Amino acid sequence: MITAAKKSRLLLGSCLLATTALIGAAQAEDGPIKVGVLHSLSGTMAISETTLKDTVEMLVDDQNAKGGLLGQQLEAVVVDPASDWPLFAEKARELLTVEEVDVIFGSWTSVSRKAALPVLEELNGLMFYPVQYEGEESSKNVFYTGAAPNQQAIPATDYFLEELGVEKFALLGTDYVYPRTTNRILEQYLKDNGIAEEDIFVNYTPFGHSDWSSIVADVVALGADGKNVGVISTINGDANVGFYKELAAAGISADDIPVVAFSVGEEELSGLDTTDLVGHLAAWNYFQSADTEANAEFVAAWKARMGEERVTNDPMEAHYIGFNMWVNAVTEAGTTDVDAVREAMWGQEFPNLTGGTATMLPNHHLTKPVLIGEITEDGQFDIISQTEEVAGDAWTDFLAESAVLKSDWQELGCGMFNTETETCVQIESNY
Repeated sequence: MITAAKKSRLLLGSCLLATTALIGAAQAEDGPIKVGVLHSLSGTMAISETTLKDTVEMLVDDQNAKGGLLGQQLEAVVVDPASDWPLFAEKARELLTVEEVDVIFGSWTSVSRKAALPVLEELNGLMFYPVQYEGEESSKNVFYTGAAPNQQAIPATDYFLEELGVEKFALLGTDYVYPRTTNRILEQYLKDNGIAEEDIFVNYTPFGHSDWSSIVADVVALGADGKNVGVISTINGDANVGFYKELAAAGISADDIPVVAFSVGEEELSGLDTTDLVGHLAAWNYFQSADTEANAEFVAAWKARMGEERVTNDPMEAHYIGFNMWVNAVTEAGTTDVDAVREAMWGQEFPNLTGGTATMLPNHHLTKPVLIGEITEDGQFDIISQTEEVAGDAWTDFLAESAVLKSDWQELGCGMFNTETETCVQIESNY
């Protein structure tokens, strides 16, 4: 039973919340529109994430040069979660409650995204996540502008099977959720395609791992029977430097054992001597070498701002698309209110930098082309394969428990809808 005193406290609380909301709205109208930047500027992931911080700042400045948004200037609010996964949650909370940002662009690793996710959902924040990931997630508070497995990992595996005739697979990854989940999907996919379990070698190493000699030796030994071996790499961060150096030291070329990487792009290669890496592969949805007018303009603007030696990469394009879609959604909604912007995001279209058009789907994933590139001596990629736009799938078709799930925030209002039971399942946010 609710007492009169308790009713009074509830009424007072409601009035305070309403007053706070009105004050916040007034401040938002008077002050700048704040864009949170949640990327590691130190630690093992700084090699990849610092560039994304620079990208968001460039996009903010460009938008301000166009007159801002809703008649206001944008302000980039940068924090450094320092490659410390729990710190992503703390910094996300700081951005939303202390800095009162209107949107966040951030995270690289899935473990950092999953650390921030409960905070985003609790506070109804909005984050754009720009990096390829393992799928198996669809939150109403996240727009996934990087690739799902069916837009990167599966097509790359098909290329190995169909074009290169690979018969044995080494799945090498950093020890966290993205490589483990992706490789679980790929293991099943390979078995479905006739690859025997004993012909699949899986290995995980910690972030920052540096001693690759024994692992590379194990990969070489995999081909002792004469079968073609290929490496699918979900190694993240600066551990890639040691891995590729050990390959070169062992005298392994792409003709011997090709490697296709999902987390190595132009930025990572810029710190390596690529002489011995020529011919190894990467699968992304964008490469700097894409020959389009839009990309030429983007690359030129980036180099003019950051210096001729700086390169562009796939997650940068994902932020470019996500940021511009967000700007258009805010303009359409007439507000930065998260719920209104979310609804305006569904169906947003924006030209990508490789010649097609990205569309935001009701599952909060984009349509994206799949590109496979060969590493060249100058640290760039020769694009050897490119598809039309592929719709991102939040839940893979290659795991039985996921094949029955779908995400549709627009019509079903659910990110994890079981098509057999026709019920919406609550997604657990853990990492």
